[in-house]
Amino acid sequence: MEKTKNTSEKRNKIIYWVATLWLALGMLSTGFVQFIQMKEEVAKMAQLGYPAYFLIIIGVWKILGVIAVLIPKFPILKEWAYAGFFFTMSGAVFSHLAVGDEAKEYFGPILLLVLTVVSWYFRPVGRKI
Repeated sequence: MEKTKNTSEKRNKIIYWVATLWLALGMLSTGFVQFIQMKEEVAKMAQLGYPAYFLIIIGVWKILGVIAVLIPKFPILKEWAYAGFFFTMSGAVFSHLAVGDEAKEYFGPILLLVLTVVSWYFRPVGRKI
C-alpha cells in the first residue's frame, strides 16, 4: 500500500511540474510580448475590441502570476494567480469566439487554460491552502 502511495505521489509531482513549467513558459512568453505591445498583439487586441493599453495590464499580471506560482509558500497568492490565469484564458477563448475567429486562434488560450487547471489540480500539499 505504501509503495502505491509513493508511486502516485511521485507521478502527481511529475505531472504538476511538467504542467507548471509549460504554463509558466507560455504565460511568461505571452505576457512579455503583450507587455512590449508587439505590433501583431496590438492588431489582434484591436480585432477583439480591446484597447492597446490592455496588453500592458495583462502582460504585467501574467508575469507576476508566473512568479507567484513558482515561488515557494504564499498559497493564497498562488490561488489568486491560478484564478487570474483561468479568467484571462477563458476570457480569451470567449473573445475569439465572439468575433468568429478561426479554430487556430483557440489553440493557445485553450492549451494555457488546460495547463492552468492541471497545474492547479496536481499542486503539492505545501502549495495548497
